[in-house]
Amino acid sequence: MPTFPPNALYAVTHLIARRMGSDDAEANEVADHLVRANLAGHDSHGVGMLPTYVRLLQENLLVPNQSADTVLDAGALLVIDARRGYGQRMAADAVRRAIDRAKEMGACVLAFRNASHIGRIGTYAELATAAGCAFTAFVNVADHHDVQATYAAAEPRLGTNPFCAAVPGPDGPAVMLDMATTTIAAGKARVAYNKGVAVADGCLIDADGNATNDPTGLIRDHTGALRAFGTHKGSGLAVMCEIMAAAVAGGQGAFDEAKGGILNSMLATVIDLSKLGDPVLIAADIQAVKTHVKSARSAPGFDEVLVPGEPEKRYAAKRSEQGIEVDDTTWRDIRAAAEMLGITPAEFEQAIGANQT
Repeated sequence: MPTFPPNALYAVTHLIARRMGSDDAEANEVADHLVRANLAGHDSHGVGMLPTYVRLLQENLLVPNQSADTVLDAGALLVIDARRGYGQRMAADAVRRAIDRAKEMGACVLAFRNASHIGRIGTYAELATAAGCAFTAFVNVADHHDVQATYAAAEPRLGTNPFCAAVPGPDGPAVMLDMATTTIAAGKARVAYNKGVAVADGCLIDADGNATNDPTGLIRDHTGALRAFGTHKGSGLAVMCEIMAAAVAGGQGAFDEAKGGILNSMLATVIDLSKLGDPVLIAADIQAVKTHVKSARSAPGFDEVLVPGEPEKRYAAKRSEQGIEVDDTTWRDIRAAAEMLGITPAEFEQAIGANQT
């Protein structure tokens, strides 16, 4: 697979976002978000999403440079409708507003609605923790065919419906849990399909509800489904993410008519930890939990015990140094999407070539 330095992928992503109509600030936000997702090892939410974004633009299901609608601003409660705006910028702007409000009032509940794909939720947790805030988010995925089969179901009824929680540390989140409520993200099935490889056991069912390792049906034919993780427990969390993001936050739900887009809504809480107690003592207790968990003997087949967020930090360190691999199919799709926007091969190669070092 071709391997690229992060700044080369950033340059290509920025070029495509600009040609889609985003201003420079929005293109920077999108490029930074997608490349950081690749760095963290979440290729499902990285630059491989660009062809989908171009399709959404052409179908009027994504609006560059959109202005958010503040539906309610009532102290510690913010309700913001993104109106199909570019998800990475709209969500980041909303979370920054929630951080400012939490700093003022101690906490903020953010009901964020109807953004085009907001990507890796951990990015917004990183914004909050950098400001000394704890962050939780219930997120749903709507406006396209269902992809998640809940416990005991033979067909899908929900999106991947992520959940995220994080607390601050000295160099970013001390601990961050950022996960789809499916066994794997839909984008990971897409990556497997593009590479022509099977997915792990227990991740997928086929059109008849039987277990399968082949992502072709899900990705190419829109048949079968991703399974919820953890049987009834993960399934229950997926249902609550749908309720919190759609019914409570007021976003579009999986039960609404789909237009073929990707819409995310989110019910998030941002808490300024300095208002709860001495930040030094809170940080010490967080570290004590991490140390206690990691002190356990590792099980057979494992080298060590990790806490949430550690794999992503290690991926980022490795890929920052060694580069980011992009499979051949994904890279061809990105180039084709760029050409659809009128980006010439010379422009594309110039963006890559000028940023190879």
